[in-house]
Amino acid sequence: MNIPMLNEGEIYAGIHLGKDGEPDHHVILLPGQANDVTFAQAQQSAVDMGGDLPTRREQSLLFANLKEQFEERWYWSGTQHSSCSDYAWCQFFGTGYQYVTHKTNQLRARFVRREEIR
Repeated sequence: MNIPMLNEGEIYAGIHLGKDGEPDHHVILLPGQANDVTFAQAQQSAVDMGGDLPTRREQSLLFANLKEQFEERWYWSGTQHSSCSDYAWCQFFGTGYQYVTHKTNQLRARFVRREEIR
């Protein structure tokens, strides 16, 4: 299984496993971040950067493998709360703790791209 080609400024985070435990896709951290943005602004910034907000599981991978690339602050995930559409998940990169917060709160955001494993 080869590591994908990286563009300038990108950092390889690791392999995301699918629900069956098999390798699903590679996670690549994109350069740059958005500061003090709402969930909607973070989503738009991700599109503008050509990536996505990481899922909760991808944030756990980023914390495990690239914690030093993040400040000890709260960062948006792309995972919305399953039963309350006004909330989304975020992660604190000081401890790895994940929590839900209102989408109008202003947090930081980092972005990823994914490459399927074939």
